[in-house]
Amino acid sequence: ISETLCVVRTKELIVLLQEGHDFERKSKCEAKWWKQLSTLTRRSFVNMSRDVGYYWIRITIYVALSFCVGTIFYGVGSSYRAIFARGACGAFISGFMTFMSIGGFPSFIEEMKVFNKERLNGYYGVGVYILSNFLSSFPFVTVMSVATGTITYYMVKFRPEFSHFVYICLDLIGCIAVVESSMMIIASLVPNFLMGLIIGAGYIGVMMMTAGFFRRIPDLPKFFWRYPISYINYAAWGLQGAYKNDMIGMEFEPLEPGGPKLKGEFILKSVLGMEIDYSKWWDLGAVMMILIVFRVLFFLILKFKERVGPLFYSIYARQTLHRIKKRPSFRKGPSFPSKRHQSLHPLSSQEGLNSPIR
Repeated sequence: ISETLCVVRTKELIVLLQEGHDFERKSKCEAKWWKQLSTLTRRSFVNMSRDVGYYWIRITIYVALSFCVGTIFYGVGSSYRAIFARGACGAFISGFMTFMSIGGFPSFIEEMKVFNKERLNGYYGVGVYILSNFLSSFPFVTVMSVATGTITYYMVKFRPEFSHFVYICLDLIGCIAVVESSMMIIASLVPNFLMGLIIGAGYIGVMMMTAGFFRRIPDLPKFFWRYPISYINYAAWGLQGAYKNDMIGMEFEPLEPGGPKLKGEFILKSVLGMEIDYSKWWDLGAVMMILIVFRVLFFLILKFKERVGPLFYSIYARQTLHRIKKRPSFRKGPSFPSKRHQSLHPLSSQEGLNSPIR
């Protein structure tokens, strides 16, 4: 009986998967897109605000680590040793600070589960969901970035101009938003958060290795690591912009007392291997472009899963039904000869009777 019920349920699943797209198109929400966007953004913002582990703990850790960075690199100055100290500080802020965005991955997994259920009922579109997710998370990302930028900027005593402080905050906002977008893409592809954490950590690790701090970008192997990885690496563009924002226009003390001072442009080009032919705002623009590309890629992945997912599930269900039918309990005859399963004969042919009973 249980196997018969399994067959019936499998057949029902095949029918539902074949008719899923038509049902979804018929049950689409009739509300305007802006109404869907405002409602979904408000609900997502409330959920993020109430979930302590989504952003509040991360904001607390960001603030705590910013004070640690500020005390370690406090008033770093412009001596010769300060060149490497400033480089290390900028690399930590642009690299390890953005790495902590992976902490929200379990919440991303739960959010994707809710989206899949609501999308199946046609409550809203994929584009509306992606835009609302970005808008609802933007205030929290801004708070993390501004808090980190403010504490480290004034404790380390980077450039005193306000425009440089604004650039640091914008650079952090872009990098953290890119990391969150990449985590959302991974969350839409993996079956559980443990696998997502492993893949996400590996991805960010590769981005950090090719950002230009651990090894200069011109020294990277040209095949694959420099072309194309370093060019599609948000961390490389973010770190270059941060270095330019801090060092262009500065002068550092020479190694030997009495020698000529070292200009920041010389340090960037010869020591750090950074390109100074274009402005730091181009680097920030590249980070924002990567953010847009990731959001578009996220949209395409969700659309692809909607179109192709039911087909794969249907194939899997048919294979399951085929395997169930091959089980011995579903065969018409016995799977092996036995006296308990003998074919029935007419009564006239039994015990020597040659004619039916009248």
